[in-house]
Amino acid sequence: MTPGHIVGISVTLLVIVALSLYSGRKVKSAADFASGGGKTGSLIVAGAIMGTLVGGSSTVGTAQLAYEYGLSAWWFTLGGGLACLILAVEFVKPFRKTGESTLVGIISREYGATSGMLASILSSIGTFINIISQMIAATAVIAVIFPSLGTLPALIIAAVLMALYVIFGGVKAAGSVGILKLILLYVAMIGSGIIVLFLSHGFTPLSDAIHTIERTSASSGNYVHYFSLFSRGIGKDLGAALSLVFGVITTQTYAQAIFAGKSDQAARKGALISACMIPPIGIGGILVGLYMRTHFPPESGMIAKNALTHFILEYMPAPLAGVVLATLLIAVVGTGAGLALGISTIVSNDIVKKVTHKIDDPKKNLVFCRVCIIVILAVAVVLSNGSLGDMILNFAFMSMGLRGAVVFVPLLDALWIKGRIDKKFVIASIIISPLCVLVFGVAKLVPFDSLFVGIAAGLVICGFGFALGTRKIHRLHAKAK
Repeated sequence: MTPGHIVGISVTLLVIVALSLYSGRKVKSAADFASGGGKTGSLIVAGAIMGTLVGGSSTVGTAQLAYEYGLSAWWFTLGGGLACLILAVEFVKPFRKTGESTLVGIISREYGATSGMLASILSSIGTFINIISQMIAATAVIAVIFPSLGTLPALIIAAVLMALYVIFGGVKAAGSVGILKLILLYVAMIGSGIIVLFLSHGFTPLSDAIHTIERTSASSGNYVHYFSLFSRGIGKDLGAALSLVFGVITTQTYAQAIFAGKSDQAARKGALISACMIPPIGIGGILVGLYMRTHFPPESGMIAKNALTHFILEYMPAPLAGVVLATLLIAVVGTGAGLALGISTIVSNDIVKKVTHKIDDPKKNLVFCRVCIIVILAVAVVLSNGSLGDMILNFAFMSMGLRGAVVFVPLLDALWIKGRIDKKFVIASIIISPLCVLVFGVAKLVPFDSLFVGIAAGLVICGFGFALGTRKIHRLHAKAK
């Protein structure tokens, strides 16, 4: 690290923090904090979605996967764009029509307090695991910036940045900072891709070098088709995209951005902007991954996860490299911060308010939400430190599956099959579906994402409940005649 790097990093982080503080100047209540008072424009909605969805997986993770498998690394950002498109087309109006502020609230309204409480706790646990994984990912970027810093100080820095990202302005801060973050990410990732093409003298020489690697890998019996979207297998790559769709639809943070829109049109437009803006970010990461694979093969000692940060330090001017490194850090921090905001809203609205009226006052509720975020991040620091953090990280890939399994099927039922399923079947689905994800995921009993086992279990349970409910309605109609 040179003084130029430090200047670039410092300026970028200061601008991000200042924007977050500025966004919070008009936040006076928990409603403003959680949903912007329902007066948020489409750009802020888009910023809130992308500020959380576009994180380490879209940048560092994409370059890492491209280094190993090529074009199939695009599925995270392609899946994110597809998820936002489905959110815009199918879910904006139904979500907002309910008048609820949380997804769990929609379920609880239809199927009772028990189902709502169970869904709140289980979905929050799944989301919390993902916060831990984001915190650990943030320490990997911090380690590049401050190599001599220990793990615990790095975790504390990550937690402080996450808190500053949303604690003052809530969803408005997440949206405003998300817009700036997206602009910086475009400069970082698309700029990196352009630098790759410049260094390679165009795409054709880079493509030829990759084809050479393909032929070498084929002769060694370890063939990878780097220019296939399904180089890891159709089941695995499509499964990754679908798990993103399920995860986005069932995560409170993204729904919160939809609820924050000042109108259905603003919310839908924000989701559509996200759908268009997310996929191109992956292209830069893919080009970097391919370039680093040709110039720094595994035999050179290159670790795949370091491909992007190594490229930035090696090939970018120091001040710009500092800006990009700070942007990558904020990309990871923003995802963790947005998830913490989602948990605090669920805890406040769907758990604490159900058992006490002590935080009904808007100002008290605002203080509670902010304190809740601090507590969540503090606990995450403790659990992320040492060997326990590594163990939790092994379960992080299932966190989206756990959230999806808990919420997806009951949410669809509450939105589109009202009054047709007895609540005991929904409660059974909320309990059994995530258990299926855990059991099948840990034991590796299926060759695809265990999320789909959990979703299938929920569909079977609630489908059985729907069939019994339909028969009951027919009997009542027959008696009436």
